[in-house]
Amino acid sequence: MADLSNNTLMNGKMDGGFEEDSELAKAKRELESWRAKMEKADDVRGRLLLEKHAEDEAKKIAQKDMTALSKEEEECKREFNETMEGIKVEILQLEKGNQHLMDKLTRYQAELESKRAEATKLKQKFKIYAHISDTEVKFTGREKEESEHSGHKIQGVFTISQRPAVLLQGGQALITFEEEKVASQILKMPKCSVSCDKITLDVKPKMLILEPSVKFEIHLDVFRKELTFSNALPSMPEERMRDRLEMSFSRPSRGGGEVEKVDYDENTGTGQITFLHTGVAENLTLRGKYRVDLNREVTVQVGPVYDYQLRKFQTFCGAPKRTILLDDVDNVGDEEDLQDHLEIHFQKPSNYGGEIESIKYTSAGKRLRAFFCEDTAEMEA
Repeated sequence: MADLSNNTLMNGKMDGGFEEDSELAKAKRELESWRAKMEKADDVRGRLLLEKHAEDEAKKIAQKDMTALSKEEEECKREFNETMEGIKVEILQLEKGNQHLMDKLTRYQAELESKRAEATKLKQKFKIYAHISDTEVKFTGREKEESEHSGHKIQGVFTISQRPAVLLQGGQALITFEEEKVASQILKMPKCSVSCDKITLDVKPKMLILEPSVKFEIHLDVFRKELTFSNALPSMPEERMRDRLEMSFSRPSRGGGEVEKVDYDENTGTGQITFLHTGVAENLTLRGKYRVDLNREVTVQVGPVYDYQLRKFQTFCGAPKRTILLDDVDNVGDEEDLQDHLEIHFQKPSNYGGEIESIKYTSAGKRLRAFFCEDTAEMEA
C-alpha cells in the first residue's frame, strides 16, 4: 500500500515536471522567435537608416544641383533679356536705316523720273524726221580712175540739216527786221505801246531762244555684189542648206548668177550671198524676194547689204539777232488786222523801229511752229 502511494506521488511529481518543462520550452521558443524578430527588425532598421542616409545625400546633391540650375536659369534669363534688348535696338536701327533707304529710293525715283522726262524732252528736240525722195541717177562716165574695190559698192554722202525752230504760242508774234540794230534797240525797251483802232496795246519785246537743231553727214556704201536674205528656215543639215541656197541663187532663169560665197545662220534663218559679178545683187534687191529650192520651194526676202557712218555731227542752239518775240499781245479784233497794226508800229523810226523782213502773229488758242533758214533770218510758219 505504501509502495503504491509512493509510486502514485512520484508519478504525480513526474507529471508536474513534464508540464513545467513543456512551458519552459515553449517560452524559450517564443523568446527565440522574438529575438529573431528583433534581429530582423534591427536589420530592417539598419537598412532603412542606410537608405535614409543615402536619400539624404541624394537630396543634398539634388538641392545643390537645383540651386546651380536656378542660378544658371537666372543667368540665362539675364543673358536672354540682354540679347533681346540688343536685338530690339538692332531692329530699331534697321528700321531707321530701312526708312532712310526708302526715303532715298523715293527721292532717287523722283530724280530718275525727272531725268527721264528731261531725256524724253531732249530726245524729242533732237529727233530728226527726214524724208529722202527717190532720185533717178544716170551714169554718164567715170570722172577718175577707180580703185580695185571701188566698183564693188555704190558710195553716197547725204547731208542732213535740221532747221532751227521755235513754238509760237497764242498771243505772241515774231518780227524779223532787216537790220540787227533795230531788233537790239527794241529789246532794250520794257514794253511797247501799239495803237490799234481806238485802243492801245502794251506788248513786251523779248529775246527769242531757238530750239536746238543738228546737222550731220551720212556716208552710205551699198555693196553691188552682195545681198542679204531672210525667212530661210532650216529644213535640213546646215551644209545641205548652204548647197541648196548656192544652187538656187546661181540659176540665171530666176535672175541669179554665179555665187562666190554663202553665209548662213540656221538659228535665225538669215544669211548673205556674195556673187562673182556685179549687177545680180542689184537686180534681185529691186525685186525684194526670191524663190529657193529647199525641201520645198520657199520664197525668201532679199535686200541690199550696206554700211553707213555718221560724221560731222553738230548741234546748234542760240538766238537770232534780227528777230524778236512779242509777248502778251491781247486778242482784239481780227488776227490779220492786228498783225498789220503791229507791222505799222514797228516800221516807224519814231518808235525805234525799222524795215521789217517778215512778221507773224498768232491769236489766242492757236500754236504755230516757226522755222528759220540757216543763211538768213527768213521765217516760215
